[in-house]
Amino acid sequence: MSGVVTMKHGHSGGACRRRAGPLLLLAGAVLLAGCNAAKRDSVIVGSIPDDYRTNHPIVVSESSEHIDLPVGTSSRRMTRDQAATLAGFLDGYDRRTGGTVTVLVPAGSANELAASNVASDFTRLLRERGVPGERIAVLAYQSPSPDVAPPIRVSYPVVKASTGRCGRWPKDIMDTTENKLYANFGCSYQNNLAAQVANPNDFLGPRKMTEIDAENRDAAIIDYKDRAVSERFAKQSEVDYD
Repeated sequence: MSGVVTMKHGHSGGACRRRAGPLLLLAGAVLLAGCNAAKRDSVIVGSIPDDYRTNHPIVVSESSEHIDLPVGTSSRRMTRDQAATLAGFLDGYDRRTGGTVTVLVPAGSANELAASNVASDFTRLLRERGVPGERIAVLAYQSPSPDVAPPIRVSYPVVKASTGRCGRWPKDIMDTTENKLYANFGCSYQNNLAAQVANPNDFLGPRKMTEIDAENRDAAIIDYKDRAVSERFAKQSEVDYD
């Protein structure tokens, strides 16, 4: 009797194990599929930029500063206005580590001779403003027509901070279903910030601190110790100096 019962119990347990095996495999597959879907969705969402600093990054790179100075056909020398304009243009040139200053002179034009004479005055002014002679290059460029009077172009390389051009409107600004910033958001701010920074290298990292003014520091410490504060400051301050 007991043997029959034992045989039935064992038969039932094996059937349960056979049914539980596929169920466990199915449950594991569902869990793995859910994990993979979650990872895939996070990658897709994370790849969409939603910050104006990412959409309009400030890039520090080398570019060229140039100025075109008109020269008349009857000109013989550099004028005062040309000298003042060129001197102001050179204020942004680094005389210690700056690159080559290029002077492009028109050739085959109505003012070719006048431009050649004025270019000589330009190079002399460049030397007077501290540009080494080996960093001055005078080159000629062909005029588009012999009847025109093209300008002299002076240029030098500089390191500038800039960002892309503004005005991108790839989609309707009123479409806010995704609750994200529109494409042009923050572009003007980034452009203004890049233009206002005096040293573009500050975007790359902080500079070394300058040396302190020891004399001014000592005077400030002495005034603090002697309580040498003005009566107006003492009345407005929350600290009792008595």
